[in-house]
Amino acid sequence: MIFQKSLKEECGIVGIYGDKQAAHYAYLCLYALQHRGQEACGIASLNLEEDAPVFHTHKGMGLVNECFNPDVLARITGTASIGHVRYSTSGSKSEQNIQPFTFNSALGPLGIAHNGNLTNATEIRKRLENEGSIFRSNVDSEVFIHLLARSPGSDISKRIAHVMTQVEGAYSLVILSKNKLYAVRDPFGFRPLVIGKLKDAYVAVSETCALDLIDAKFVREVEPGEMVEIDLQGIKSHFPLQPKKPSAFCSFEPIYFARPDSRIFGQEIYQLRQRMGIELAKESPADVDAVIAVPDSGVPMAMGYGRELGIPVELGLVRNHYVGRTFIQPQQDIRDFGVKLKLNPVPSVLKDKRIAVIDDSIVRGTTSIKILRMLRAAGAKEIHLRVGSPPITHSCYYGVDTPHRENLLAAQQSVVEMREFLGADSLGFLSIDGLKRALGQKNECSYCMACFSGKYPEAIHSTIKPQPTDKNGPGLFATA
Repeated sequence: MIFQKSLKEECGIVGIYGDKQAAHYAYLCLYALQHRGQEACGIASLNLEEDAPVFHTHKGMGLVNECFNPDVLARITGTASIGHVRYSTSGSKSEQNIQPFTFNSALGPLGIAHNGNLTNATEIRKRLENEGSIFRSNVDSEVFIHLLARSPGSDISKRIAHVMTQVEGAYSLVILSKNKLYAVRDPFGFRPLVIGKLKDAYVAVSETCALDLIDAKFVREVEPGEMVEIDLQGIKSHFPLQPKKPSAFCSFEPIYFARPDSRIFGQEIYQLRQRMGIELAKESPADVDAVIAVPDSGVPMAMGYGRELGIPVELGLVRNHYVGRTFIQPQQDIRDFGVKLKLNPVPSVLKDKRIAVIDDSIVRGTTSIKILRMLRAAGAKEIHLRVGSPPITHSCYYGVDTPHRENLLAAQQSVVEMREFLGADSLGFLSIDGLKRALGQKNECSYCMACFSGKYPEAIHSTIKPQPTDKNGPGLFATA
């Protein structure tokens, strides 16, 4: 398989089928999934009771509460809806790229919302363009639309199954037709997708926290390789592709993306992050006066770290929750400036103290440098940085916005060099084995850890740029 340039998207999706307030429920679910994408959002609805239903759609740049209001929701009525929140990489900030995508086909209206990244999207797109297809966006999700339109068969489920045999990489999908909702997951299961029940309606959504908000009952997860077909009679399960063994659940979901109150991949995120902190404390303890977290993902990790070592956990950094998460901002200048907008130190916790700072990950290191400088300026005597994940040394090709390896700090510097670069008194990372223990994995790991190990679930030949040699050796700890 050849990897090519395509837009990586770690997003949130929802599908509601069988309720007159479908658009309102989709709106609430997107609200719950806002952490998964803050660049743009959209909802598309169909009235299944009409003989010839048409999509009522609203999409826009910005947060959910900025794009939707009562007047907008009143216009996108229907008994079935799909929705999407997104963030993306640089260069893709365009209204043409906002999902859900809707179109008319020989089988009637179809709408689609996608979370993930297809690793063969450019290859397929070039072939389709050579055959006469015209694309309106530059996101790989549109590839599904063209493949669906060209697939054989008079049944949508058969067409979806045919498309699943052609695409590669990560995809969790909701697809809405005039009489069915489909929830689809790739055979590796990279991205989460769960099914819930809301009175007589069904919900397909990225995380269980959205089900909680609308009082929907969790039914089960969509299995890797599965297509769940939902209509007024209930749900049917199809497996166009057999699940891969082992699966490849994205390890960055429990480390960073998912909300701590969600339960995905069969486990509660809050408990997993606490266990990451416990394992980190066992591997990289620190002799400090207090433990503080870099909010938000680092908070449960810090609780586990402090509990294991018997050190108090303090609120040393206060987050402004009205500023988006810096990691997913699409431009570097916004990412750098956003640190001061987002976090502020508490001097009474830090002054003349030795502190352990717990963060979920280090990507470029830009944010960490600024945070440590703020902590020094607030009076911290010693700063011991601890990271609840292994060093990120390889790019993700499955939807996480990690940059090329020349911009990954751990791919370019050893842990000793990183400690000096970041300005910490000591630096320690959770090992891959420690992460596996925290996730409850033993011999055969069901999580994808390619960004830490370079071992991808599928053979990937990168044609973007030559991959630099790792400078990061086996050591995961460095002190001054």
